[in-house]
Amino acid sequence: MATASEVLDNVRGAALVGGCLALRPLLRPHYQRWGATDEEVMRRLPGDERVPGATVVQTMAVTIRAKAAAVWPWLAQIGQERGGLYSYELLENIARCRMHNADRIVPEWELQIGALVRLGPPGYPVHRVVGLQPGQWLLLAGADAKTGELAPLPQPGQGEYVNFAWVFRLDEGSDGTTRLITRTSLDYAPHTFGQKAIWELTTDPIGFVMTRKMLLGIKQRAEAHPAETYSYAPG
Repeated sequence: MATASEVLDNVRGAALVGGCLALRPLLRPHYQRWGATDEEVMRRLPGDERVPGATVVQTMAVTIRAKAAAVWPWLAQIGQERGGLYSYELLENIARCRMHNADRIVPEWELQIGALVRLGPPGYPVHRVVGLQPGQWLLLAGADAKTGELAPLPQPGQGEYVNFAWVFRLDEGSDGTTRLITRTSLDYAPHTFGQKAIWELTTDPIGFVMTRKMLLGIKQRAEAHPAETYSYAPG
């Protein structure tokens, strides 16, 4: 059962969603690069090549007072059937995502290339792991919600598609802290008002709110368990 503080936190999350939806034109220049430096916004990250003409891009970052080896295990178990997304769990479950945010590391949940990262039960959005370097980066790409099959990259002249990539990068500093950087890149066609309403006016601001909370959730867990690491099998 949710505590009073968790309920209040999710109420604040709902208010933030509402504010970002209503004020997107004003807030987007800020939230599309929340926490990220100019260098982090401009740098190339794994997955950029998958969406070369991205229409919507968000690059976000947070500093974690723990080494990358303590951050990676939390990142490597994300997904509805694993450790959750460390975001607004009550809001996700109002949307029937059946999400539960773990507060422990379960090695059996370790992601490998080809694994599915679900945002809800079958039929909800799902991504597939298309690349990873343990302790350094994790790359997801959009998959078919019904079959879980990886969506093919769009071909020149293709008139209808959704192309999505989501990468997480860990950069450990000499002071023992780690920068957790994430970037979502989206391109779609056709560019009708209906598609724009879905991907830019709705998904974009909601995605910011939920991803921001996810970064803070990983930060909280890694800082609370700085020695909780384990070895990963090759990806």
